[in-house]
Amino acid sequence: MEINEKNIQDIRADFPILSQEIYEKPLIYLDNAATTQKPWSVINKITEGYKLNNANVHRGVHFLSQVATEAHEDARRTVCDFIGADKVEEIVFTRGTTESINLVAFSFGETYLKEGDEIIVSEMEHHSNIVPWQMLQLRKGINIKIWHFKPSGELDVDALLNLITEKTKLIAVTHVSNTLGTINPIKDITKIAHKYGVPVLVDGAQSIPHLAINVKDLDADFFVFSAHKIYGPTGIGVLYGKEKYLDAMVPYQGGGEMIERVRFEHTTYNHLPFKFEAGTPDFIGSTALAEALRYVQNIGMDNIASYENSLLKYATEQLKTIEGMRIFGEAPNKGAVISMQVGNIHHYDMGTLLDKLGIALRTGHHCAQPVMDYYGIEGTLRASFALYNTKEEIDMLVYGIMRAQKLF
Repeated sequence: MEINEKNIQDIRADFPILSQEIYEKPLIYLDNAATTQKPWSVINKITEGYKLNNANVHRGVHFLSQVATEAHEDARRTVCDFIGADKVEEIVFTRGTTESINLVAFSFGETYLKEGDEIIVSEMEHHSNIVPWQMLQLRKGINIKIWHFKPSGELDVDALLNLITEKTKLIAVTHVSNTLGTINPIKDITKIAHKYGVPVLVDGAQSIPHLAINVKDLDADFFVFSAHKIYGPTGIGVLYGKEKYLDAMVPYQGGGEMIERVRFEHTTYNHLPFKFEAGTPDFIGSTALAEALRYVQNIGMDNIASYENSLLKYATEQLKTIEGMRIFGEAPNKGAVISMQVGNIHHYDMGTLLDKLGIALRTGHHCAQPVMDYYGIEGTLRASFALYNTKEEIDMLVYGIMRAQKLF
């Protein structure tokens, strides 16, 4: 379904939060890189789960447990199909992108890494794809090599060749930067890495709501994302991992569900993916995530990408007309994110004034302080777009910034 001026109001009507007012102004929500709003279908799925099918999964022979179990595992199949994975066993439910990366950092690290080994991490990563590797560094004595980006916000793929050595055991890189918007060439990266036998972890938190994802085509060894970034609920996410790695990796947490047989003398672990899903899973969240995926599938990921790209192009053109505007990250291949500064106005002050006009943006370092350090700044004002945003909202953003300028 193509998104255009004729049907955008129908799409917006699917999201009840967009109809409210903030400070007696219509809400203009441009903080989608932080979290997306939820359509009625997802909200109703959550309500339905607690109202009709609330029973613990995998552990009961009674009717409600069987219904909940089937819905939970059907959600896993939906995720598997959505990202083009080979097997449902390669889909692990987690609490989100951050836990997925921590899981790999611990389990992959304990299984495959030793003192002196190296991991390559790009300079544009979210903190959740930096700090877990630093914790592994302290625990195992590994070395982290930084893959720097260029002033345009692009990674130099050729420079990767100079970073890989016989000690390189993993490359951790974002698919789309949450701050610069850069869409990294993952297929080129995995091709180079695999030539040297190095697996690649891809942070897909910012790509999953905007791009059609096929993990086999990308040839990613690990791909992680959060449901709340793609119109689903908070508190649940996904780790995709190639079976050969997940099967060899030690568990991340211990407890119920992830076991096969427990004795005080020895415990054996469950098969994939349950080996990595200790405790009661968020079976309500998983079904709501599946509903969110069906929602965007109905519109079409290519249609979403095309529409959001038109918003990005329009917003960039309009924002550049503002005196003193500076945009960080201008890669030719870019997602629907604009990080900016306006003259000498502090990003927090600008964000506060825009909030009074009903415009919701993000201010600060966006959990990407190395990116801020690269440009020698403390933070930016960030506008990030979704399938329900409009050019009229962008016009209001431009108006709001120009109006705020007059107060400084």
